[in-house]
Amino acid sequence: MKNIYLLLPLLYFTSCQSPEEVTYDQYMVEGRNAYEQHCANCHQADGKGLANLYPPLAGSDFLKNKEAVLCMMKYGIKGEMTVNGKVYNQAMPGNFQLQELDVALISTYIYNTWSDEKQITSIKTAREILKKCN
Repeated sequence: MKNIYLLLPLLYFTSCQSPEEVTYDQYMVEGRNAYEQHCANCHQADGKGLANLYPPLAGSDFLKNKEAVLCMMKYGIKGEMTVNGKVYNQAMPGNFQLQELDVALISTYIYNTWSDEKQITSIKTAREILKKCN
């Protein structure tokens, strides 16, 4: 019975939010969890990358190409790429088990955390972009 009293503030808080705000918060929390599981090992929890091996996401000029970023999440990339004027040549393996929802969640987290974008990447958007990859 005590646990219900712990939930009351949470229920009050979420009830005051619009459905869009609740969805945004959900995407950010789940996106962060998915990022930490699938991406942070190389790109680090703070998005700053790993020395000369893996490029940063935080402040990255490469985030301007959202279609390429989403395609790389699922299908990876090989060869040189330039991020913020620095050349990286470490392959990024594809993560084929990522579903459209996973890509949408991770994209929402990355773009809202380390770029100027402040919106959800919808599943529909992720699906449309992933269809065009390769």
